[in-house]
Amino acid sequence: MNTLPACCAPLQHHWPLPRPLPGAVLVSCAFDPARLGPDDFHRAGVIPSASLQRSVAKRQAEYLAGRVCARAALQRLDGRDHVPATHEDRSPVWPAGIRGSITHGKGWAAAVVAAQASCQGLGLDQEALLDDERAERLMGEILTPMELERLDRSQLGMTVTLTFSLKESLFKTLYPLTGQRFYFEHAELLDWSADGLARLRLLTDLSPQWRHGAVLQGQFCLQAGHLLSLVSA
Repeated sequence: MNTLPACCAPLQHHWPLPRPLPGAVLVSCAFDPARLGPDDFHRAGVIPSASLQRSVAKRQAEYLAGRVCARAALQRLDGRDHVPATHEDRSPVWPAGIRGSITHGKGWAAAVVAAQASCQGLGLDQEALLDDERAERLMGEILTPMELERLDRSQLGMTVTLTFSLKESLFKTLYPLTGQRFYFEHAELLDWSADGLARLRLLTDLSPQWRHGAVLQGQFCLQAGHLLSLVSA
């Protein structure tokens, strides 16, 4: 039986976001790269790639924590014991009929999964909140001209972080469905509210179904110094 690796805190089966997504399961955990043990991958039943074995402890621990969360989410969803492999582009390989997303960084990892019958796509992302100085430096790369025009500078760090995170979640949602890469300038955050709900609009054609002007729903929450966002289709 697989056991929790030493670098991972107990798993949390919860829904921290403001709006439950019917049929979706989210599992998270804290992790500490300093506690990564030599047998942690074996204990967890996760097979590391050759390149991952050569990487630093931080990269190994975040990958391991993300895969442990993903397996636990799949187990809760439909009882299967499965660890997602990795595509060449480093995205997870989900079982047929499953939509999912993994995120990790700064000592926390999470995975969300749902049956394809429940949703077309899922994207989950977490980011550390930017301070205003760093947000000022990065906003021109992340925000479109219209987003810059609407920018409320009294919430600079929050707005830039949220826009970045939601666009990352949008990419994770639509890339598996379309096979097309797109970038920050190809989507815009239309609006967001203090209760954690948001809307994004696609600014490019990705496929016959996902075209310029398509609007998707997003949601987010703040917890333990990081922002978690989810986009679903």
